[in-house]
Amino acid sequence: MLNGMKKHAKTAMLCTLAAGATLSFSSGASAKEVKTQPASYQTVTEIEDWGPAITKVIVDLGRPVPAGSVTAETFKVHVERRDSRLANPFLEEGNRKVTNAFVADKNGNPAVGTGKYALLEMEIGPNVTLSSAMNFDMDTFLNDWVDSDYTITQQKDILTPAGKVSGLVADTFAGGVRELVDDFGTGEATYDDVTLTYADYAPAKDNKKNPLIIWLHGMGEGGTDPTIPISGNKAANFASEEIQSYFDGAYVLAPQTPTFWMDGFTGFGDGTSKYQEALMSLIKDYVAKNPDIDPERILLGGDSNGGYMTMLMIRDYPEYFAAAFPTCEALADGLITDEEIQSIKDLPIWFISAKTDTTVPVNQYVVPTYNRLIEAGAKDVHLSLFDKVIDTSGLYKKEDGTPYEYDGHWSWIYVYNNDVSKTIDGKPTTLMEWLADQSLE
Repeated sequence: MLNGMKKHAKTAMLCTLAAGATLSFSSGASAKEVKTQPASYQTVTEIEDWGPAITKVIVDLGRPVPAGSVTAETFKVHVERRDSRLANPFLEEGNRKVTNAFVADKNGNPAVGTGKYALLEMEIGPNVTLSSAMNFDMDTFLNDWVDSDYTITQQKDILTPAGKVSGLVADTFAGGVRELVDDFGTGEATYDDVTLTYADYAPAKDNKKNPLIIWLHGMGEGGTDPTIPISGNKAANFASEEIQSYFDGAYVLAPQTPTFWMDGFTGFGDGTSKYQEALMSLIKDYVAKNPDIDPERILLGGDSNGGYMTMLMIRDYPEYFAAAFPTCEALADGLITDEEIQSIKDLPIWFISAKTDTTVPVNQYVVPTYNRLIEAGAKDVHLSLFDKVIDTSGLYKKEDGTPYEYDGHWSWIYVYNNDVSKTIDGKPTTLMEWLADQSLE
């Protein structure tokens, strides 16, 4: 019996010691402070409906810490945004709202057991400008990437078996990722002293021909950085798994003009473009250099300024493209002759726009052009004319609880999210399904 009592007493003592150690670790009251390396951070940028947003930061903690030891209250995140193009580069500064946080690996995946990094998810939204990775310059009418300088300051101790981690300040930028955008390559080509840059995406090699989606950017995405046309308003989404699945893999080519597609020979938007011949040469060269592109399935689209250029291209090369999807297109109907209507009426075209578009009023542009095509006998020409442009994700709402409403010109949002559909030949059909079925054959 005495031996049994000693055994139970020993077990009780071990349990008490273990409980005490756990209490000390969890409370941090007597935990010693452990040294770490100087902290740094990486950013994660995602392309949202309104443009690129820095959605997450990954903080290098300098040493492994237990999973569960970091919460949304562990760090304060401050950012200063600057645009180096401006005479006064400073845009704004403030604290980002951390919505979720966890211990992670270096790629931001949740850690198993321990991890050396903390991933902080932050609030984003169409009006959360502190999250924006771009700025639109009203003087040049062009978007560009901005400098977002973060200072991430530890607010609460991180408890580890070796002691507590405290006082971390991460203000050294260690790089970042731009989701989907980083899947694109970039290049440039010059034709008769006209240089066009471009971003392109190539699907996995599959020993078969693949279609080519060409997207022509809007007014704000010109310049010489071809990542801007695919980031300024979510064109990178053509490379997403969802969109790619409709085509069983498609090439994506996003050419960029140094100024505006609507720069004509006699004026802005005069029905010509000084970039048109160079653009056609670029497209033909790109197809020639990628022999697994199906020349029978070249699909052309563009928004606003790029919608204007889309209309010029199908007007002047109607037999080259399998289909077109001009979005909030900016070629005035009065600049399109009856002969040109006849030349494009047999090309499959799907127009997209919104009634609230005040930049390109639909009754002066797309509506009369569409009506003339139908009157001319077009069989596979469609118009999706939305009442307005609203958030369809369910994430963003106005104060009255109704969906957030975007500028009426932004009907490209519906295109990138494949929220364009209608009943064709008795079957509900989305834009991407329709495009995937198009071929010159």
